[in-house]
Amino acid sequence: MKFCFVLNFPVFINLATLVLASHDYKDALSKSILFFEGQRSGRLPRDQRMTWRGDSGLHDGKMGGVDLTGGYHDAGDNVKSNLPMAFTTTMLTWSVIEFENLMPPNELRHALVGDPTSDHDCWERPEDKDTRRTVYTLEVPSPASEVAAETAATLAASSVAFASSDPHYSVRLRRSAVAVFQYADTHRGTYSSNPRIVAGVCPFYCDFSGYQNELLWGAAWLWRATQDKQYLDYMEENGQRFGAFTNIYEFGWDNKHAGLNVFISKEDQNGTLPSLQKFKDAATSFICTLVPGSSRWQIGLTRAGLIYKPGGSNMQHVTSISFLMLVYTNYLTKTCQTINCNNVTAGANVLIQQRGSK
Repeated sequence: MKFCFVLNFPVFINLATLVLASHDYKDALSKSILFFEGQRSGRLPRDQRMTWRGDSGLHDGKMGGVDLTGGYHDAGDNVKSNLPMAFTTTMLTWSVIEFENLMPPNELRHALVGDPTSDHDCWERPEDKDTRRTVYTLEVPSPASEVAAETAATLAASSVAFASSDPHYSVRLRRSAVAVFQYADTHRGTYSSNPRIVAGVCPFYCDFSGYQNELLWGAAWLWRATQDKQYLDYMEENGQRFGAFTNIYEFGWDNKHAGLNVFISKEDQNGTLPSLQKFKDAATSFICTLVPGSSRWQIGLTRAGLIYKPGGSNMQHVTSISFLMLVYTNYLTKTCQTINCNNVTAGANVLIQQRGSK
């Protein structure tokens, strides 16, 4: 029998315990889920809790001759953008896969719906929107690797989440994920370089980090969903060339490298695949940037301990990075490991304290 002993390092003592004791995180999580209900587009279900919301966007896709009703509105706007929407769905699904035991039981080439500029200029309810619902479409052989690969990741992750509760649906999702990833990899290139849609996606959801990270991200989730060795080979062959081991100090809709490396570390937690060690080393390097006192420390904090990165929408960094810390903490706990951050050795308890300060 193997026992894990975790030592506490005085240098990391902070206000985490007080923060955890004085905030109702269950209520915060409930409100977060309620927020997504408020972002719904299309016909609302009967169990919609935000009763002041109504059906909206029922003619979405009409301008392109397709039915694109449903989905979620982006941020406080009325547009529907597939790249961030797919990433959000992947993350929600990943949380179900990781923490299902803590929860109670129970089309590819269209990149954007709505005109972002006119939508931003007109602040109104989705039910009352009268701006153009332009359909920005990518057709073969137009490249759309980041959108398609992220969509493949979403479908693959969802197939894992539904494997037990709805096996037939899970199979459909998995098959679709394989087909969408093939499109992403066959027609390589960024969707924001396409002259037909660049005016719609830029500067709002322009691809700033390249499409390669999404290809690796999609392959990783397909490996998890299918256990097909071709996706493992894909990651091994392209990891270095696609920049997976470069130090990136963020994780979000535009750059998946940190999440990719943490995900792979979790999936190969028994260390049976030496070929993935570089991904795991990169994950350790990223986590070390979050450990105070480490010579690799890179993440800024507010006076109260909240992750802070210059620019807009700071909470996207807080939520995504905190989630990665949580997943990595569980990984260290299950494998009885610590990580070496040059001048500091950190175990699961250190990351728990640091995560609590967020």
